[in-house]
Amino acid sequence: MAEKKTTKKITRVGGDGTTVSATSEKKTFVASDESKSKAKTLRLIAIASWLIAIGIEVVAILQLRKPEVNTTLLIILIAGALIFAVIGSLLWKKANRLDPASEKDKVKFFIQNQLGLIMSIIAFLPLVILIFTNKNMSGKQKGLIGTIAIAALVIAGIFGIDFNPPSIEQYTEQTEEVKALNDGVNHVYWTKSGKSYHLYPDCSYINTDRTTEIFEGTVAQARELKNITDLCDRCEKRARKEKGLEEKE
Repeated sequence: MAEKKTTKKITRVGGDGTTVSATSEKKTFVASDESKSKAKTLRLIAIASWLIAIGIEVVAILQLRKPEVNTTLLIILIAGALIFAVIGSLLWKKANRLDPASEKDKVKFFIQNQLGLIMSIIAFLPLVILIFTNKNMSGKQKGLIGTIAIAALVIAGIFGIDFNPPSIEQYTEQTEEVKALNDGVNHVYWTKSGKSYHLYPDCSYINTDRTTEIFEGTVAQARELKNITDLCDRCEKRARKEKGLEEKE
């Protein structure tokens, strides 16, 4: 490929996943031991956060059984459950980017990637139902607390859903695409606010006045750290032109 130059600071991402080598052999993506270890830790913390959220839900349900329901306390409990539910979902999704599942097992793939949504439903739906069926609450209380609980369910569900779940097959395909255009090397560049990874550090999309630092690493690391899933169109066209390849239709 053509010589690549930039005046921007380039930071190589740490970890054993940064090893890049020129090879034409196609290999199925396998998460590094370091990534698997980090993913395991994140998943344990996520599960703990979800359990706390469910525990708070139980406390809130017990409050509903009292003759006089404390509106302020219930709102505080719902807010607390929401915070822990969202934290759990964010950590779980990050763990999935570090150590993705395979699409071959559809059930496992769905559960692993949408567990945040499932846990959010468990943490809030029973509470919502019990609020609106509670006989100790006035209509005004039900309207206020019920609306807040529904909002918490929706917010937690949105954070829990992974709209673009990572997979081993996706990582493999994206890595092979980069290697095919980059002389067999799994090596890309990206920025903190970027939506795409690049083959060239001097790409005009990342060499702007707003860019102060460019990161370099593997395709998987771009996904792990910034959830970047797309190859820059301009870099792709440039690489294909340099190699004398026809552009994709």
